[in-house]
Amino acid sequence: MSHRFLSEEWIAAARGIREKYKDEAPMITVSVKINQVITDVPFGEGTVKSYMDTSSGEVVMELGELPDADATVTTDYATARAIFVNQDQAAGMQAFMSGKIKVVGDMMKVMGMQTAIPQTDITKVVADEIKSITAD
Repeated sequence: MSHRFLSEEWIAAARGIREKYKDEAPMITVSVKINQVITDVPFGEGTVKSYMDTSSGEVVMELGELPDADATVTTDYATARAIFVNQDQAAGMQAFMSGKIKVVGDMMKVMGMQTAIPQTDITKVVADEIKSITAD
């Protein structure tokens, strides 16, 4: 079953996928806490607030905000989807250079997020499964 990116159902399904591979996934050694404000969302109020936190050694992505975030990143839904679901780093860099991504806070922590998650066979499986549950 597929769900719209960043919907409550999608967050729950993605959490389930990460949990399924928790014991096989490599630990993340870079601690980053990033709040995300996603605009132009095609459901709900049109804006979604979520966060990513690697301070536990795992990727935690949930709806809401962290009070002690290192940075807040604001971008539109299409860009966020390209980065998080399609893992298109080129789209992320292009969006940043064109002003579609705005960062408030520790830019170095945001940049570090690009290399924080080790690329292994398991992380690829997790990414592919998350992509498969994401509606077009």
